[in-house]
Amino acid sequence: MHGASIRSFLPCPPNPDRQSQEPDLSSIRPCPLPEVSLLGHYRLQQGAYTDCYYTEIAGSVSQAEFVEAFYTTWVFKLERTILKWAVARPSTDAQAALLAQGGLDAFSAWTVEDRRSDQLLLCDMHGSTRSWLMTAPAESGDGTRLYFGSAVVPAKGSESGADIGTGFRLLLGFHKMYSRILLKAAVGRLQTRNA
Repeated sequence: MHGASIRSFLPCPPNPDRQSQEPDLSSIRPCPLPEVSLLGHYRLQQGAYTDCYYTEIAGSVSQAEFVEAFYTTWVFKLERTILKWAVARPSTDAQAALLAQGGLDAFSAWTVEDRRSDQLLLCDMHGSTRSWLMTAPAESGDGTRLYFGSAVVPAKGSESGADIGTGFRLLLGFHKMYSRILLKAAVGRLQTRNA
């Protein structure tokens, strides 16, 4: 399954060497999905769960820079390592860069479901979860707004009214925190590169 399920069990140890380079978690805020979001139609799917977080960063950040930074953070590399051994889906930073540039349509346990110049929507190998990244100009006009969202959908062939399951709902608090940590780490990586 996509990271939403892996994230539910993945420990996130603090990394003191990086904390000073990354924004406080309070800068990562939940928000409604933008109307243009590729993740939006899952919000309307019966039984599905969707979320969306955003933050803003100084300067201009391209979609490709954001995607590459997101999938090459120390936090996400932990997830990639688990997937390498748990489901034999290894991945590299070079592959993350190709994914970001539009040169790759499969990355570790995910495939590209849709892509726009400012968005990327990935589907996990079981079709259960989605990950979505988007860049937009900051509302202040000075900087870039970075979005990260997830969807967890009922299994294909589920009866009408099926939902995402009790297990995920019990771990929802951890999923939300981990989503914020992932976005925080991506911002920290972008800031380090641009320093």
